[in-house]
Amino acid sequence: MNQDLSDYRKSYEKFELVEDKCPDNPITLFENWFAFADASETVEEANAMNISTIGLDGFPKNRVVLLKQFSNEGFIFYTNYNSEKGKAIANNPNVCLSFFWPSLERQIIIKGQVAKVTEEVSDTYFNSRPKGSRLGAWASNQSEVVASRVILEDALKAKEEEYEEKEVVRPKHWGGYIAKPVSIEFWQGRPNRMHDRVRYQLEKDFSWKLERLAP
Repeated sequence: MNQDLSDYRKSYEKFELVEDKCPDNPITLFENWFAFADASETVEEANAMNISTIGLDGFPKNRVVLLKQFSNEGFIFYTNYNSEKGKAIANNPNVCLSFFWPSLERQIIIKGQVAKVTEEVSDTYFNSRPKGSRLGAWASNQSEVVASRVILEDALKAKEEEYEEKEVVRPKHWGGYIAKPVSIEFWQGRPNRMHDRVRYQLEKDFSWKLERLAP
């Protein structure tokens, strides 16, 4: 099959992004954009973000995870530390995060370095999850090859029986990461492909340098 998509086009005309209206701190702008997306009826899972890592095989890999917390310190998400993602981060902590909200014609691209959050932070979040999700963290050896779905379901059933009458504690191989940004780019679609691109770069004195990029 050879499918030609060259006629797929859309004109972006909803909003603009100009430097003199941008705050000094990119996290403030992120918070504003996120709140707008989260409140929009056209955006599902505003906290869904793509994370790109460099794998042990040398290839970059993208996948979607859920942002669970953000602050001036960075962006927090949770996963299995023994997963393909976790192994890639252990080998190379440089990552790229991105958010794309097509109905708003907006995306955000974040470069940063990842570190584990404290065990206390991971425990607090893990304990807030539904019991089924907590059991899933024990039952699934994330990224490992399995012969069938039945094996996964049997593993979950075994954990349900094991923890039927006791508290599900967090596995040590599961927890949070914080991505500490060094660059945050805000992209706003504009007509004629003359999109607005505003990038914040972290300086040595921990201030942020604001720059406009050509589309």
